[in-house]
Amino acid sequence: MRRVFTALAVLAMAAALVSSGCAGRGAPPTIKIGVNAELTGDIPKVGESCKRAAQMWLADIEAAGGLEVGGKKYKVELFIEDNESKPESAAAAATKLITQDEVLAIVGPNASKVAIPAGEVCNNQKCPMISPWSTNPRTTKDRPWVFRACFLDDFQGPVVARFVTEEFNFTKAAVLYDVASDYPKGLAEFFKKAWEEIHGPGSVVAFESFVTKDRDFSAQLTKIIASGAEFLFTPQYYDEVPLILKQARELGFDKPVVGSDSWGSAELVKLAGPLSYGCFFSTHYAAAGAKGATKEFIDRFKAKYGEVPDDVAALTWDSMRIVEAAIKAAGKITGDLATDRKAVRDAMAAIKDFDGITGRMTFTEEGDPIKAAVIVKISNTGEFEFYKFVSPK
Repeated sequence: MRRVFTALAVLAMAAALVSSGCAGRGAPPTIKIGVNAELTGDIPKVGESCKRAAQMWLADIEAAGGLEVGGKKYKVELFIEDNESKPESAAAAATKLITQDEVLAIVGPNASKVAIPAGEVCNNQKCPMISPWSTNPRTTKDRPWVFRACFLDDFQGPVVARFVTEEFNFTKAAVLYDVASDYPKGLAEFFKKAWEEIHGPGSVVAFESFVTKDRDFSAQLTKIIASGAEFLFTPQYYDEVPLILKQARELGFDKPVVGSDSWGSAELVKLAGPLSYGCFFSTHYAAAGAKGATKEFIDRFKAKYGEVPDDVAALTWDSMRIVEAAIKAAGKITGDLATDRKAVRDAMAAIKDFDGITGRMTFTEEGDPIKAAVIVKISNTGEFEFYKFVSPK
């Protein structure tokens, strides 16, 4: 009996070796990609759009039998973490993805307030990260391991200033922004600088601020109305804009209200309704009138999820494909995570003329794409309609 047990033990050990070590040498390892998204907190629609686009990308990879790198097909796995729209949670999520899940690269976060701290973690840990939607320059500045798929606030601010000047011939601007949040604060300041370069000092006649979670803007709006401003620029998130529009109109402000890419969620129109009709905002792409690969993505997304993809979804799609392109360009997966992460980072930095659904991109040394901005007009039926392309100069 003892011989039988010994023989069985040997066979069991052999089987274990085949299923683990030997199989590990014969089969390529799984490529792990992290997604750091705002699934809960104050902007859950942003995280949902990011997650959905990432899962669509993964479905395509799986349908193709895996991701081909250097002539080998690799299984791909997504690790999705909720950063709760909080800076400390975003940093913790990035740390977990890097050290525990051992991902090759990370897509997200999206909002600048969480992308900046997560980017610091990724850069320090030497793991490539690309933010689909963060426009604050600090996200990538002096961080060679961090990239983005969108334009920057120091680009977007002058774009809005130029558009309003050319479209309306206005000379007096008002700004309302959240001083406690990186994205709106940075963009408000870049807009103010650009506007005053065009129209002179003092031409921003009201520069009013509030802090995150404030819901009563009557004091600031009263000052804006008294200032004689010809329009209001408010670079706030989709959940805040409806309240600002409502209170502004109730106080008698009947001038144009202009926004930024943070307006780009369909939730804004659902919450604001007709108050948003006729408003303009700068963004990364427009669904209405889209063609080619952009229209194909929109149609697929709408068929799967029952709604038109917002700019976060489109930028996440481009981000996932940029990571895919970088992994392929790296040429091989060695199995040594530090080596493979460095190869992917270098390949991503070298990308030129990437043909994304939000525009053609070439990365600068800072990891920022060179691309144009889109001005969108919200139609009288609540659709985001392409209006024009604008560059700062």
